[in-house]
Amino acid sequence: MNAPDRNTWEAALVRLLGDVHTLARSGPRLHEDWAEDVLAVMERSVADPRGWSALDWQADDAVREGGHPFHPFRAVPAEDVRAGLRPIQAGAAVGLLASLAQEWFFEASPVRAREDRDAVLADARTVLDRFGPGAAFWTSSDLARACDAPDFLARDLEGGHPFTGYMMDLGLVAVSADEVGVFWSFNAL
Repeated sequence: MNAPDRNTWEAALVRLLGDVHTLARSGPRLHEDWAEDVLAVMERSVADPRGWSALDWQADDAVREGGHPFHPFRAVPAEDVRAGLRPIQAGAAVGLLASLAQEWFFEASPVRAREDRDAVLADARTVLDRFGPGAAFWTSSDLARACDAPDFLARDLEGGHPFTGYMMDLGLVAVSADEVGVFWSFNAL
């Protein structure tokens, strides 16, 4: 695994998640408890430590600016973040991130059936390679409650522990020694 440079990473991120209702942001590790750093990214109170781009389909949302900085996320303490997420292996994290490239319902061609499946998976690997070989991955998916290596591409996109007020949301968190990445998909339609 080679860490991607800025241009490679940003291009993969846009190809992967640029057309769906997602949040994809990174932030620095400033706390011993990674969940505190995840909350800072969700609140958008920290910038990407490398200055790289983010995707945030609600970046200019008036609700956030009106006093709810976590929107669309619920404001929760760090212990609720840890309680709502389950650890998954790196390979499962790649499959999950790739699955976030599809819409929740009525997807004409889910990732598992796409002709460009290998390219989608390669982009997901590139995005996650940023966090290095020692990264830990966490998800809100109910599929991870039974095992740490669920096959996210074998099934339709479905949620898990809710972190928003939407009918469904699904997230992936990457944690390295220096950074956290928060990748979230919203059933916003």
